[in-house]
Amino acid sequence: MAARATVTVLAGARVVLPTGTVENGRVVVEGTRIAGSAPADAPVLDLSGHWVVPGFVDLHNHGGGGASFTSGTAEDVLRGVRTHREHGTTTLVASTVTGDMDFLAHRAGFLSELVEQGDLAGIHFEGPFISPCRKGAHSEELLRDPDPADVRKLIDAARGTARMVTLATELPGGIDSVRLLAEHGVIAAIGHTDATYEQTVEAIDAGATVATHLFNAMPALGHRAPGPIAALLEDERITVELINDGTHLHPAALELAFHRAGAGRVAFITDAMDAAGFGDGRYELGPLEVEVKDGVARLVEGGSIAGSTLTLDTAFRRAVTVDRLPVEDVVRAISANPARLLGMYDRVGSLEPGKDADLVVLDAEFTLKGVMRRGHWVHADGTVVTPGRGL
Repeated sequence: MAARATVTVLAGARVVLPTGTVENGRVVVEGTRIAGSAPADAPVLDLSGHWVVPGFVDLHNHGGGGASFTSGTAEDVLRGVRTHREHGTTTLVASTVTGDMDFLAHRAGFLSELVEQGDLAGIHFEGPFISPCRKGAHSEELLRDPDPADVRKLIDAARGTARMVTLATELPGGIDSVRLLAEHGVIAAIGHTDATYEQTVEAIDAGATVATHLFNAMPALGHRAPGPIAALLEDERITVELINDGTHLHPAALELAFHRAGAGRVAFITDAMDAAGFGDGRYELGPLEVEVKDGVARLVEGGSIAGSTLTLDTAFRRAVTVDRLPVEDVVRAISANPARLLGMYDRVGSLEPGKDADLVVLDAEFTLKGVMRRGHWVHADGTVVTPGRGL
């Protein structure tokens, strides 16, 4: 008979469940999963004065810990993944940046192996199918129209691990590519776009379901020409990504998105690049050089914002303490909503029996104190949890 998995009870914290926050709650961890009950003699970890929330899910992340998901070795990629795990992101999609098509196809095959190993949750292609008018930190000479054949090439190269493709859907082939992605179960995300309101509505009707970092790399909201922002906010079929680092968005813009879309249609992302969790300095984002100063990443040439150095624990704390959002709404935006988009809500995104034991422990000021992934502490503050202790 196989030995019973180790059971530990996390008790005394405010536990955020899909139904709301439970005071003096408890989470039972059995092996790698959350369980519904525990034996009477199960060890108890007292987390009084803390919060326990689901592990964070990042849809859009280019790297961290000094490592790039677009160009790094397997060891580099795993270092970036570990960096974000230590900041609460227990499920992560690796995002690429614009590059040569053959290079991106090769990179997709490489990253797909890490998805198959369980280290990544999938691949997101941001570029090259974006507008030169809204290219941001992407190499203009490598941009191309979203020809469905090219889009299909990247999907095939990813061997079933492609989760999302960002497109400027107003470009030639854009609408047909959205339909292709929808048919293959890949998220079509509208971003780095110069589309009109009407063109954006057409793309949504064709099957687009995500707004890539809403407000950024798209026309501003206008009262006569509302552009993509209005179309993306008003349509119930769209989930809007938000980068809550205090640089990409004014707090009023974030409030507008939550007010108009509602907490059920927001996904916090990092859009992180190599410097996340690493520090200031010079970096490369694809073929472009980036300087990070005071935690803000900008292209050396031109000064455009080049991703972020954000980690999701910082986004969580800012959302609650600066933006004054309800904790339950933040949990939806940082865990449940992206998990649903990825088709993984049966495994991650909430603290329910049967799901992976992925969770984050925060103190009363929402500072991260512990991160558990599949029943093992990947980060632990020694004042709360014994570092390195498995379950």
